[in-house]
Amino acid sequence: MNSISPECQELKEKYDACFNKWFSEKFLKGNTKDECSGLFEVYQECVKKAVKDHKIDLWELEKPVLGTDKEKKDPS
Repeated sequence: MNSISPECQELKEKYDACFNKWFSEKFLKGNTKDECSGLFEVYQECVKKAVKDHKIDLWELEKPVLGTDKEKKDPS
């Protein structure tokens, strides 16, 4: 899955790679020290800026849509 913004994509890929390596090689073997938190914080700041720049209201993301009249229906 791509990041919300192209400007954040490289950061997302670096964080994902770090997390996947840490999770499989360390966390699953009992080492719970998060070695990717620095990358996550940088990526998170980029995402927050993108959300603000795109004027996305985060509360809108939590509204129920499925099963309501707001759900997009396929044309019949």
